[in-house]
Amino acid sequence: MKIRAISSPLPQTRYQRCSECDYLFAMPALHRTQTAHCPRCNAKVEKGKVCSLPRLIIIALSILLLMPFAYSEPLIRIRLLGSSINASLLEGIWQMSSQGDPLTASMVAFCTIGAPLTLACSILYLYFGHRLGMNLKPVLLMLDRLKDWVMLDIYLVGMGVACIKIQEYADINTGPALVAYLLLTVLVTLTLINLNIEQLWDEFYPQPRPKGVPSSLRLCLACKFTGHPDSRGRCPRCHVPMRERYKHSLQKTWAALISAIVLLIPANLLPISIIYANGQRLDDTIFSGVVSLATSGNVPIAAIVFIASVLVPFTKVIVMLTLLLSIHFKAHQGLKTRIRLLRLVHWIGRWSMLDLFVISLMMSLVNRDQLLSFTMGPAGFYFGAAVILTILAVEWLDSRLIWDAHATREAEYTD
Repeated sequence: MKIRAISSPLPQTRYQRCSECDYLFAMPALHRTQTAHCPRCNAKVEKGKVCSLPRLIIIALSILLLMPFAYSEPLIRIRLLGSSINASLLEGIWQMSSQGDPLTASMVAFCTIGAPLTLACSILYLYFGHRLGMNLKPVLLMLDRLKDWVMLDIYLVGMGVACIKIQEYADINTGPALVAYLLLTVLVTLTLINLNIEQLWDEFYPQPRPKGVPSSLRLCLACKFTGHPDSRGRCPRCHVPMRERYKHSLQKTWAALISAIVLLIPANLLPISIIYANGQRLDDTIFSGVVSLATSGNVPIAAIVFIASVLVPFTKVIVMLTLLLSIHFKAHQGLKTRIRLLRLVHWIGRWSMLDLFVISLMMSLVNRDQLLSFTMGPAGFYFGAAVILTILAVEWLDSRLIWDAHATREAEYTD
């Protein structure tokens, strides 16, 4: 049997550093349905090609066409005190702003309108901007961080909770925009699932395989490129300075977490919703609202609100305090458990916005002067600000700091 000589050179090994634990490993070629996970911490490092940009363009255009109808037309219709009332997403935000809470209204508007709109427009910008020779790097960097702020699915759950709360006062019917909103939520979710940022980076800004010793390769914290910095210390792909760790990660995380803890005190002690029924004022805190739902027979809905508005924020605070203290004291036990806890609070953190979405809908539904009216209490702003600060605290914590104590201990053991 003859052995043929290989005329073409062997493919160069591609190395990748994990963005969660900084572990260096050889990255295999991925098929469309495959994903690559870090061998040490099991973080998802990369996924195969999911959806081409032209298909994402079609989905983005569909999202933009559905948005005006889904946002401005009635989602829910009720019959209250002999009159018909329509509730839309924009109406709830407007009522919240006009009644003296523009900052809280802007939080709801960004998560339900601003972030999905930016997502669709960014995909269109990538397509047309590439054809016009425009700079796509800022948009690609933004898209990787935008997905945590798109909360149409949480607002949909908030609609269900609002209907349960209002059913004792009025008859409820679905509005004409509900189907459009459901389709919008599905399309946005499909976009987030099929959006492969690494694939887009490779398509628009391909980079040659870095040469040299693999251990000298560094990870770009912005675009997740593994390579060598240029002559100015920047990532050759996105031109962001390549640093070993996030700058001032612990300081920013501590500041956001302490601020959230302070804000959670008035958020839970002050009333978050105020109902005027027949001239009588009924104040509800977050916890008393959960109790009233449970006592009225809506135990499953009460459980959802309790988990999203009480359990999740305090769990995030406890977990983040534990992680920060473990980093400061250089604990090396339970590394994988701690990284799983960080992923958990990252995933569940956005669900705490549920209460604000419910209040926004209730304010557009029940606003009948003093006979029967609903308004947001002073705790609304404190709660919304605390939720956003906890989300930022999770984003700002560099998870690789958790593994640094383990690396230091290994180096001491080797010495």
